Amino acid sequence: MKKVKRISAIIGIILILSMYLLSLLAAIFATEKAPGLFLASIFSTLVIPILIYMFYASYKWVHRNDPPMDDSEK
Repeated sequence: MKKVKRISAIIGIILILSMYLLSLLAAIFATEKAPGLFLASIFSTLVIPILIYMFYASYKWVHRNDPPMDDSEK
């Protein structure tokens, strides 16, 4: 379970950082899409962690009756 949480956290960090980098580059080069990309970055900052939490919670809910695994079964 720790592996799933770690992978989802890394994916979330990469997505959020790439959105900020994209909006920063658009602002530096003064494109007409810069305000929209900035709003997308703010939206992603809020939504991506919520989605990761929802996926994690649904995974726990679906696998709530699974027997606990010991170290030899991992």
